[in-house]
Amino acid sequence: MELLQSNALVRRAWRATPYDEWAEGLRGLCGNFNPHTCDKGQDVLGAVKHIEVCGMDFAHVCNDLDYVRRDESDIRRDTRENLFLILQLEGHCGVDHLGQQNRLDVGECMLLDSTRPTTFFFGGNFSNHLSLHLPRQTMYAGSKVDFDIARKLGAHDPMAVMLRALVAKLMETPDTDAGAANLRDLVLDATRQAFISSGGRQEANPPLNDTAARRMHMVDMLIDRHLTESHLSAKWLATRLGISIRTLQQDFQGMGVTCTTVIRDKRLRFAREKIEQIKAQKSGETIADVAYSAGFNDISYFNRSFKELFDCAPSEVRGRPGSREILPALSANEPVALDS
Repeated sequence: MELLQSNALVRRAWRATPYDEWAEGLRGLCGNFNPHTCDKGQDVLGAVKHIEVCGMDFAHVCNDLDYVRRDESDIRRDTRENLFLILQLEGHCGVDHLGQQNRLDVGECMLLDSTRPTTFFFGGNFSNHLSLHLPRQTMYAGSKVDFDIARKLGAHDPMAVMLRALVAKLMETPDTDAGAANLRDLVLDATRQAFISSGGRQEANPPLNDTAARRMHMVDMLIDRHLTESHLSAKWLATRLGISIRTLQQDFQGMGVTCTTVIRDKRLRFAREKIEQIKAQKSGETIADVAYSAGFNDISYFNRSFKELFDCAPSEVRGRPGSREILPALSANEPVALDS
């Protein structure tokens, strides 16, 4: 069974979609990205579709654009943080991410970080890829391995073959299947292993004369990796970086936020992901259990903060049907047809 042979994902013909409709679909599903056509105002060949299976969100993105860009201002306007596992199905695209430039061809995979600027280059050529949205805090928190962002896996790399096979399995597994939750966890762990850093985990202190931007990148990674641990604090971060608390506070002030707020909001995103999962899996875990596991000690504070960030209560997320209202989702009740 091969993902690249899916009739639902790889078609013989794609229709033209009005630019505004295509752009709105991309932003609603993936966040603030800015698509640019080769000729201003023209239609886009292809579409953006939301696929949800086994509690996991995919964006199926097809286009013949010139390029799509996401910069720092776009990132600041998004409330969700994801890692995007990109699987190229047809055509090719260039990717500029974390200062690395790559070309993705059919069957190749790459892991991208939604909190970092990205540009996809198409040059007017047709491209078709799947983007699996992996919650960033879930991927990093408690992970025993360090994995590389912006590294490409070749189409014939055994790990790329494995990831395509796992995604194909996801596509044909109903949400009601007893193994759906385990399959989701397997995909998360397999992705970590597929992109594991050759040098192992690297959390060395950066030089004292490092720039604030590079320090903040390290801070961001440290927070996500130690998100649920009780020792996580501004003092602990400053010690790990070999800088003073005052310098760290100034770095955060330069971004218009505080260290405490950043840690709180990341824990809230992690908690929301867990609540959505216990809802999908019909788990008996309570919202209080989730709050404590995410690093909160005060349930009232957790509930207030959650509503402030997401404009809804945790109980509403657990109780309301469906997930984000973006585009009509292709669910496991409408399985993607895969050729053997």
